[in-house]
Amino acid sequence: MRKEVIPFERVAHAIHLLRGQKVMLDSDLGYLYGVTTGNLNKAVRRNVDRFPEDFVFQLTAEETQDLIFQSGISKGRGGRRHRPYAFTEQGIAMLSSVLNSVRAVKVNIAIMRAFVRLRRMLDTNRELAEKFVELERRVGKHDEEIVAILEAIRQLTAPPENPRREIGFHVREKVPRYRARTRA
Repeated sequence: MRKEVIPFERVAHAIHLLRGQKVMLDSDLGYLYGVTTGNLNKAVRRNVDRFPEDFVFQLTAEETQDLIFQSGISKGRGGRRHRPYAFTEQGIAMLSSVLNSVRAVKVNIAIMRAFVRLRRMLDTNRELAEKFVELERRVGKHDEEIVAILEAIRQLTAPPENPRREIGFHVREKVPRYRARTRA
């Protein structure tokens, strides 16, 4: 069994969903790579041609506030003075070419494995969700059929309704039992 440089849980906890993409913040990447956030961002700025907007983007003020509330990233004195950068999976892969160290290569491999593992977990969850929806649809259909069967049984077993008693005066003439013969 291989010894991982960083545990999967640490990497998975650092992955956020922003703008519909799974990203990692520059501060988390700096921690994992063992460099300061400032040095990581300097390396990216020196190689800006390797990082198009779909590889790395700077968070808006609103997104930064959301992250502060959700995950408790630092704010105020001693914290960040600039909005963080978010790196997509491709941007993280490109970081390995910018940061030339043995640790950077090992960390990058661990991060890529974490992304692949998360993708597999999402696919498994998606399959389970589809099966669950199919099961709900079947059960719903069975429920409708059971209700129809129960209604038919009720109609068959229900006693016939007694005729309602009429209100008011009604003349009831009795029909004679025997017909009288007339002599002609």
